[in-house]
Amino acid sequence: MAEATSRRRSRGGGGAARRAERGSIKIETAKYIERNIPLFEILTEEALEIIETNAETILEEVGVNFVDNPAALDRWRDAGATVEGERVRIPRGLARELCKTAPSSITQHARNPEKSVVIGGNSLVCAPVYGPPFVRDLEGGRRYATMDDFQKFVKLGYMSKYLHHSGGTVCEPTDIPVNKRHLDMLLAHMTLSDKPFMGSVTEPSRAQDSVDMAGILFGQDFVQDNTVMTSLININSPMTFDDVMMGALEVYAKNNQACIVSPFIVGGAMAPVSVAGTLTQVMAEVLAGIAYSQLIRKGAPVIFGAFVTSIDMGSGAPTFGTPEASQILYGAGQLARRMGLPFRSGGGLCGSKLPDAQAAYETAHTHNAALLGGVNFMLHSCGWLEGGLVSSFEKFVMDADQLGILQKMAEGIAMDENGQGMDAIREVGPGGHYLGCGHTQANFKSAFWRSELLDYKPFETWEEEGARDTQTLAANRVKLLLDNYQKPAIDPAVEEALNEYVAKKKASMPDAFV
Repeated sequence: MAEATSRRRSRGGGGAARRAERGSIKIETAKYIERNIPLFEILTEEALEIIETNAETILEEVGVNFVDNPAALDRWRDAGATVEGERVRIPRGLARELCKTAPSSITQHARNPEKSVVIGGNSLVCAPVYGPPFVRDLEGGRRYATMDDFQKFVKLGYMSKYLHHSGGTVCEPTDIPVNKRHLDMLLAHMTLSDKPFMGSVTEPSRAQDSVDMAGILFGQDFVQDNTVMTSLININSPMTFDDVMMGALEVYAKNNQACIVSPFIVGGAMAPVSVAGTLTQVMAEVLAGIAYSQLIRKGAPVIFGAFVTSIDMGSGAPTFGTPEASQILYGAGQLARRMGLPFRSGGGLCGSKLPDAQAAYETAHTHNAALLGGVNFMLHSCGWLEGGLVSSFEKFVMDADQLGILQKMAEGIAMDENGQGMDAIREVGPGGHYLGCGHTQANFKSAFWRSELLDYKPFETWEEEGARDTQTLAANRVKLLLDNYQKPAIDPAVEEALNEYVAKKKASMPDAFV
C-alpha cells in the first residue's frame, strides 16, 4: 500500500512538471507534412476525361483574354495560338504540351535551411492568411490593419510550430503608402522570421523589388538557381489574365521563382453553379496560365491553384466550408496530380465575423478537405475571418494549433511492434488498466496529440480560472507568444543591406495611396 501511494505521489509530481513544461514557450517548427495516408478521389476516370476535354474546348473555341499586355499576345501568337484583339484561342493540346516543362515538385529554400519546404508529391505546406485589409482582436475589435499588426502576425507565424511558411500579405498595412508597403512587408518576413515567404505581386516593379531583396538575403546567384519565393498570381475569372498579375508572373518566372497560378472563383458569379462546370473552367484557366509561364521560361516553377467558394443566392455573399467547395477541391486535386503539378487550395476559410462556432465548423471542413484532397501548399491556413476581409489574431493561434491535428492525421497508423501494443495487452490482462504499464510509460508523451490552446480541465478548475471561452484563451496565448518572441539570428551585414535597399527605394519615389 505504501509503495502504491508513493508511486501515485511520484506520478502527481511528474504531472505538475509536465504541465509546467507545456505552459512554457518553445520556438520550434515541425517539418512540413508528409502524408502516409490515402487521398480521397471523388471523380471517376471518365469524369476526369470529360472535364479535361471540355477545358481544351474552352481554350480552343471560347478562348481567354490577356488584357493590356501586347507582349503576351505576341508570345502566344509565336507559340501557335490564334489572337484576335486581346482574345487568345489556344489549339487543342498546345497548352498541355507547354505545361509539361513545369516541375512536378518545388523546394522552396528558407534562410534557415532547416525550415526549407518541399511543395509537391505527398507534402502539405501550411502558410497563413493572405490579403485582408482589416484585423480583429478581442481587445481592439475590427479595424484597419497597420504595419505593427503585420509585424505581429509575422512573429506569431514564426513562433507557430505547425505553420511551415511565413506567407505573404498576412494583412494589408494601410498606414504605409501603397507603393512602399511591400518593402516593409518583405523586410518583416526576411528579418523577423526565418521561414520561407512570398513575394509581392501588386505591380511588376514590386515583384522585381522582391527578387532584388531576395538576392541580398540569399545571394543573387543562389536566387537564379533556386526557388526562394512563392507568389500568388490570381486569374480574373472568368478567363481573364490582367497585365498586373501577368507582369508579376513574368518577373518571377524569368527569375526562377515559383508562381501559384490560381483562378479566383465565386461559384455562380464567376463560374457555373455546377461542380463539374466550375472544375472545367478552373482547368482551362490553369492550363492557360501555367502554359504562359513556360513561354516566359521553360521549367519555371509553378503551382496549380484553385481558390473556389460558393455563393449565398439570397445575399450574394461568398460562403465557405460548403460541400460543393470541398467537392471542387477534391476534383481539382485529381486534375493537378494528372498534370504532375503541385497543388494549392484549402485554408482556414470561413464567413463568420468572429472566431466562433461557425468559424470553427467551416474552417475544419476546409482543413480536412485540404489534407485528404492532396493539397501541397495551403495558403490561408490560419487567421482568416469574415470571408477574407479580416485577419484575426485569436483565430490565427486557434487555427495554427489545429494544424497539429493535420500533422498527426497525416502520419497514418503505426503498425510496427510498438504500435501493435501486444506487450501492453499481455502485461495488463483481463480486468486491469493500462495507466501504469510499461508500454504506456514509454509512449505517453507522444501517444496522443494535445492542443496547446484548448481547455481540457475539469469544470471546477475551469470555473476557478475564470470560465474562459476559447477566444479568451486565444487572446491570452497571442499575448504570451508576442511577449516571449525572440528574433531569429541574421547576419548583421545582410540586415543592414536590406534596410539600406528599403530606405533608398522609398526615398526614390513620392508616397502614393492608390
